[in-house]
Amino acid sequence: QVFSLYEKAWSGSPVQFAWQKTLGNFLAVTGGDRAVKIFDRHGQKRNEISLPGNCVAMDWDKDGDTLAIITDKSSSIFLWDAITNKTSQVDSGMRDAMSFLLWSRAGTLLAVGTTKGNLLIYNRQTSRKISVLGKHTKRITCGCWSTENLLALGGEDKMITISNQEGDTIRQTSVSSDPSDMQFSVMKTDERVSTRESTVSVVVGKKTLFLFNLNDPDNPIDLKFQQPYGSIVTYKWYGDGYIMIGFSQGRFVVISTHIREIGQEIFQAHNHKDNLSSIAISQSLNKAASCGDNCIKIHDLSDLREMYAIINLDDENKGVDQLAWTDDGQLLAVSTRRGSLHVFLTKLPILGDACSTRIAYLTSLLEVTIANHVEREQPVTVSVEVEPSFVAIGVYHLAVGMNNRAWFYALGENNVKKLKDVEYLGTVASMHLNSDYAAALFEGKVQLHMIESEGLGAQEERETRLFPADDDKYRILCHALTSDFLIYGTDTGIINYFYIEDWQYVNEYRHPVSVRKIFPDPNGTRMVFIDDKSDGFVYCPVNDTVYEIPDFSPTIKGILWENWPMDKGVFVAFDDDKVYTYVFHKDAIQGSKIILAGGTEVPYSHKPLLLYNGELTCQTQSGKTNNIHLSTHSFLGDVKDLGPNKLKQMLTQTLMLKRFSEAWELCRLLNDQSCWNELAKACLHHMEVDFAIHVYRTSGNAGMVMSLEQIKGIEDHNLLAGHLAMFTSDFNLAQDLYLASSCPIAALEMRKDLQHWDSALQLAKRLAPDQIPFISKEYAMQLEFM
Repeated sequence: QVFSLYEKAWSGSPVQFAWQKTLGNFLAVTGGDRAVKIFDRHGQKRNEISLPGNCVAMDWDKDGDTLAIITDKSSSIFLWDAITNKTSQVDSGMRDAMSFLLWSRAGTLLAVGTTKGNLLIYNRQTSRKISVLGKHTKRITCGCWSTENLLALGGEDKMITISNQEGDTIRQTSVSSDPSDMQFSVMKTDERVSTRESTVSVVVGKKTLFLFNLNDPDNPIDLKFQQPYGSIVTYKWYGDGYIMIGFSQGRFVVISTHIREIGQEIFQAHNHKDNLSSIAISQSLNKAASCGDNCIKIHDLSDLREMYAIINLDDENKGVDQLAWTDDGQLLAVSTRRGSLHVFLTKLPILGDACSTRIAYLTSLLEVTIANHVEREQPVTVSVEVEPSFVAIGVYHLAVGMNNRAWFYALGENNVKKLKDVEYLGTVASMHLNSDYAAALFEGKVQLHMIESEGLGAQEERETRLFPADDDKYRILCHALTSDFLIYGTDTGIINYFYIEDWQYVNEYRHPVSVRKIFPDPNGTRMVFIDDKSDGFVYCPVNDTVYEIPDFSPTIKGILWENWPMDKGVFVAFDDDKVYTYVFHKDAIQGSKIILAGGTEVPYSHKPLLLYNGELTCQTQSGKTNNIHLSTHSFLGDVKDLGPNKLKQMLTQTLMLKRFSEAWELCRLLNDQSCWNELAKACLHHMEVDFAIHVYRTSGNAGMVMSLEQIKGIEDHNLLAGHLAMFTSDFNLAQDLYLASSCPIAALEMRKDLQHWDSALQLAKRLAPDQIPFISKEYAMQLEFM
């Protein structure tokens, strides 16, 4: 719930309200108090329009610029302008009281009907008024505009008239009882040619639904419903020719208007025990809500059996009344019979950020929650003063902002206090914080500045800096901040590392195309970047190497590195539907490479924020977080009662992720020699000599244990890798590694031991010419023997 409104003047009588169309920034409310009050979307009162009598009707124009109001005591139409916040009046020129008001859905036409059946069409743009006397013979009670500016009206004279925008009657028909709740729609026929709104639907006598097709005026359709349903409260068209109808006894029913199945009930639910008072549909959310008794129930339109949410208003003793969404589906307002109004948030902008294991995310329009599930800290909520468009969290600070401003908050032990707000030279696209600095990206530039400045003279040049420097002709497209570095990527393909401690650039990498997004790991020693062609790479600034990420989907939105301290090389790439787990194998015999370990489905509209030991924390539209276990880490679950096939799959996962101690446990459960061998081989592959000795000892391979004990102290990486490659029988690789090491003669020794005399001869020419006679003699004997 975002806010509740209750004013003394409204008490005891139901209130009328209307959301501003399109934008949904304002809510107009009136009770029995001869005034219309305008509230903004946070519940702050913006204006109050005093009226000479009670408000009879009010309506916003299609763009949400103007609110029109009519009262029972005046022949003037009151107009409130949302842009200027000013009220004006237009004299209708009518002698009798007004009873009906509606803006057109195209253009700026306002239709006003009176208690004696007269009609006024007012054009706001040209100020032209068309009066049509005697359109009906009694009070005009309901009506609707079509998208082609046809106006349908119903009155107490039990007539329905269809007029054009000049006010001329084109069609008319009589109905058997009082018409109400009139809507234009597209009737579904088999031909499916027409997308024009040619059908008027209207409730007659609160019991039947009457469909009047302008192209076939002689054959209207009358839909009657079962007696126990009670009377029709309201109905809404949606989707492909469906109508949802709410009945007074608490049911809502969906019928089809396809000619073949007209009137068939497709779905019905008894949503409310005693009565139903309103239904509302949000096309943008694809949700339907009904309210009755003292609760609201929300269904998913793609599967109506699915109950999306239930909101109970327990303190509303008289029950709820009317219900309406904003056009974007973000806010849902419900009025009650005792004269109050509640507004609920149905979807939040998904804004969040993480700093190591701490996350900050939007939980309401003006509220950010800071949580650390890993450290088991109590979540803290921070009330912020604007609806943010970006959120950033650092070690000790939180920043939120919109447009070109950011507000900074200091995070204390158990309280949060506001520090300051900062204005930037352009609209901020994204922001990152570390313990002392903030870096904001706007319009191709990055501003790096201290969050809390000590104001020391010597430190002044360290206070702030704008990147790039004036003489650099590139635009910055993405940036990141680690504890030591500001890193940014540009449209010319440069990735720069700026070392904050020394206040200077320390590293630069040039990529052939522009760099769109960068994601450093927690220490900043490795970084994933995504370029303009949607390819992904891992870059290691320490030795300036770049590795392409295999099977990288072009739809990837972002990357998260593993925050669990033991898993250094694991990261995930996510798009809207899936999360892919990758592992960077840095110290393998064959050299460094990246492998794809597997994928995990992600529920709809979940945005991943944090990865910790195979558990992904995601943000949802409802302002909550949800944890998902990656399918590549299923070995972290309960493995006691699983069959051998499942355990072997898990063993493969652990070896891919280099989780050797978990693999050890799985091998003990499996107790299978081939599994021990697989684990030992993986240890050799990743140059984990001590662990390999441990495994070979357990599986009883004395020869390997002795061989590994001899080489385990070797510091020369290539020499050690050469020995391990030899033990895994990859002799060509072993030779290459030996030759690149500080002891190339080992390659010759290996070939001699293997009796590969031809290779040995080639090597001896280069490495040990004095051995040529011995090798030649051995080679000759081998050839002679063959």
